[in-house]
Amino acid sequence: MAMKGGFLDNLGKIYGIYTVGFIVFVIFLGISEAMFGMSPKTIGYVYMAVTIGLYAMIGILSRTAKVSEYYVAGRSVPAFFNGMATGSDWMSAASFIGMAGTIFTLGYDGLAYIMGWTGGYVLLAVFLGPYLRKFGQYTIPDFLGARYGGNAARSIGIIAAITASFTYLIAQVTGVGIIMSRFLNLDFTVGVFVGLGGILVCSMLGGMKAVTWTQVAQYIILIVAYLIPPTVMSYKATGNPISEIAYGQALQKIDAKEKAINADPKEVEVMALWKKSADELDADIKGLPGSLAAKKTALEAKLAALPATAAVAEKEAINKAITALPATPEIAKEKWSAAKTAALGKSKPMKPYLQPFARLDMKNMLALTFCLMVGTAGLPHILMRYYTVPSVKDARMSVGWSLFFIFLLYFTAPAVAAFGRSEVLNNIVGLPIAQLPAWMANWGKVGLVAFKDINADGILQWYELTIGPDAIVLAMPEIAGLPYVISGLVAAGGLAAALSTADGLLLTISNALSHDLYYKMLDPHASINKRLAMSRTLLVVTALIAAWVATYKITIIVELVAWAFSIAAASFFPALVMGIWDKRSNKAGALAGMYVGFFSCVIYMVGSRFYGLDIWGVKTISSGLFGIPLGFIVTYVVSRMTAPPSQELQDFVESVRIPRGAAKGVEE
Repeated sequence: MAMKGGFLDNLGKIYGIYTVGFIVFVIFLGISEAMFGMSPKTIGYVYMAVTIGLYAMIGILSRTAKVSEYYVAGRSVPAFFNGMATGSDWMSAASFIGMAGTIFTLGYDGLAYIMGWTGGYVLLAVFLGPYLRKFGQYTIPDFLGARYGGNAARSIGIIAAITASFTYLIAQVTGVGIIMSRFLNLDFTVGVFVGLGGILVCSMLGGMKAVTWTQVAQYIILIVAYLIPPTVMSYKATGNPISEIAYGQALQKIDAKEKAINADPKEVEVMALWKKSADELDADIKGLPGSLAAKKTALEAKLAALPATAAVAEKEAINKAITALPATPEIAKEKWSAAKTAALGKSKPMKPYLQPFARLDMKNMLALTFCLMVGTAGLPHILMRYYTVPSVKDARMSVGWSLFFIFLLYFTAPAVAAFGRSEVLNNIVGLPIAQLPAWMANWGKVGLVAFKDINADGILQWYELTIGPDAIVLAMPEIAGLPYVISGLVAAGGLAAALSTADGLLLTISNALSHDLYYKMLDPHASINKRLAMSRTLLVVTALIAAWVATYKITIIVELVAWAFSIAAASFFPALVMGIWDKRSNKAGALAGMYVGFFSCVIYMVGSRFYGLDIWGVKTISSGLFGIPLGFIVTYVVSRMTAPPSQELQDFVESVRIPRGAAKGVEE
């Protein structure tokens, strides 16, 4: 498959045929399920095999040994398709799997994610995208090294790029593991490493060239998969298939049901039991380390007291309880504190879904929106996409197309959340435990749905149910009662979203190490083959490490992504913006700003998440709130206190901001 000439001239036709072919494939599976009884397991394996096979084929056909094609796709990607590839690169597991579920949980306050992630593209269009393309580099550390001179700025750029991208990558691999474990009935850990093959085959052979054309294919699958379930659910619930318009009716049902739940005596009874549980946990926390030792001693004594004729299951249950105890008092404190917070949340009446700042106060909602906006404009794997277009004009157009393709999903996410919550509140809550739908047990096996009859009345109350945010989108077809072929389609879409972003992130990390560190700093005379071999090797190693870390299930996907955004925002955004818009900014200022921004963000992130650090009540996910302004201030002040850049460099920076033409010495 040549990426020049004929291929580029026929992109619309090629991907049009691909889209029609994929729709026919889905219809074929639907007929096979309805008429021939194809099993869910078979459907899952067919979806995974066909889609990953498609991505592998594109990756193989796009293989290259040319540096410009490997790093920036030969700077030949049309704006429309670069916008689609960027949308796919952007539409991570967090957007596809986690965002609607987060809105399901947070209600109005969950809109911070939509406003932040879409608003960031406005910053990209205004401040960065076209100017980075005009600068004409391969990577973001490349830009920092060229703009600020020497390897010092490049080094902090490498550190920040790897840290932000690796954190983001773990979230994608976690999403892959969830999909594989649910739809292929694989253990989560096994699913992570199986999905790893799909990630590597797309990016290892052809670099950015392969990743670009794979991401276009992945976007088509993920957007089709995302839009079908809410469209069907909207039509079934309201008679209107346009879910983005019709979900207002679902919001009315949610509001009415919430009021009924808060007034239900059975729910009040469950709330009281949760309050009792919170009080017991509080006593255990205050009694550490003795309380942990006492629990272990009591369980061991219970096990020892069992008669020899006791059932094996009873012994296993006690042993399991002993194993589940926290290993140390420190871990116990963190685990029990989280459980206490959750119990306290369920001990109070439901807060209205539509009430602003009910779950995130105004300060934290605005802080999160701000960090996500700035982080969007600072993510290396997104910024790299604007190096792949032919010209500055195409870079501007790419941002517009990117926003359009992202809009299609983000405009629908609140509807997905609303219809999902309405379905759960009105058709699941209040059912006898014995009559709960099968999807709840299926997702319970993955660990994303849990329910317990706390008051032992045989009826499911709202506060006896826990649904993880990462379950809502993937479970939506089952919640809506759609054929399993649609569930498999959504899983394929989620996998496409996770794989596309993971490819971009892996490429960012391996390029930072092989191009920016190895070639630019350690061995400038390395041959092309050696550089590409190094990049591919590092790509595999990084993927394996990310998969290993993901098996620990550190936190929910959206939270992991928010961490990555704060790191990128505090590390890169001030240096990039000042590098383009303030010709007086110099190496000393940029270095100081990047180090202060990066470390202040990471220190608060770790301190608030694990050690109780609290400044103004700002939550961990908004850690960049401190690093971003500090980065700007320190860059500006230190630059003014030290010698200015050379006049030649200042003239170059000035030329970058001229709307037309190339910057001095740089080809468009």
